[in-house]
Amino acid sequence: MPSAKKRTRTYDPAKIRTATLAQFGNVRQAVRSLTAEQLALPTRLGDWTVRELAAHVTMAVETVSRNLDRDEPAKPELTLLDWPFATVDRAGDIADGTRELAAANPDLDALYTRTEERLTQKLADAPGDRLLAARTGAMTLADYLVTRTVELVVHTDDLNAAVPGLDIPYDRQALAACTRLLADALAARAPGGSTEVRIPPYAVVQCVEGPRHTRGTPPNVVETDPLTWIRLATGRLAWRDAVADAKVSASGERADLGGLLPLMG
Repeated sequence: MPSAKKRTRTYDPAKIRTATLAQFGNVRQAVRSLTAEQLALPTRLGDWTVRELAAHVTMAVETVSRNLDRDEPAKPELTLLDWPFATVDRAGDIADGTRELAAANPDLDALYTRTEERLTQKLADAPGDRLLAARTGAMTLADYLVTRTVELVVHTDDLNAAVPGLDIPYDRQALAACTRLLADALAARAPGGSTEVRIPPYAVVQCVEGPRHTRGTPPNVVETDPLTWIRLATGRLAWRDAVADAKVSASGERADLGGLLPLMG
């Protein structure tokens, strides 16, 4: 008997809007405290400095406002689970735009203020089913805001890694949404039920073709924490290094996810 089709995970639109604004606010507060020396530090994102990374965060959020200013597309082109795999083709354009934005806005606090004000205003009366003409493909505002939690959480982690002691906090709802979307993207890339991936307290997914377990402990189990998972899924951390450093527990012959990661470039 064929297994039932998995239902697509849904997100509470109001909570996601709140989480997006909260995490952007967390980053804004931290960026405001950075010294000139800290802004000049390197990051793990190629040749970007902390200043350029901080500017990029506003770019990732401003896309919501900018897309709401554009005409609404005729139909959706991208589902939420398509998005992680559609981002890699834009890496070059994003890098160029980030450098230009950082150079044109030496006052980062002013840039963050404008971005936050525009986002708050635009979200006040925009319905969740409003289609956005995003460069990765047209999608609903509700879905696009879930992708913004990924951008914000991932780059919060990048900033924390670049600046010792910065310790920007993570909004719980933003961290949960980011973790769940990337976990579901793994299940979409490698459908199946032979391996259970556990990312407590936010997500459990089954993936990888093979014998499906029906009760008890599955034969193939992967378990890790949310930030380690996010780093694996976005290429910040290699699978073999995470296993060697005991940041991931993997048991069973189908528990090696190294060939499926990263999900995003």
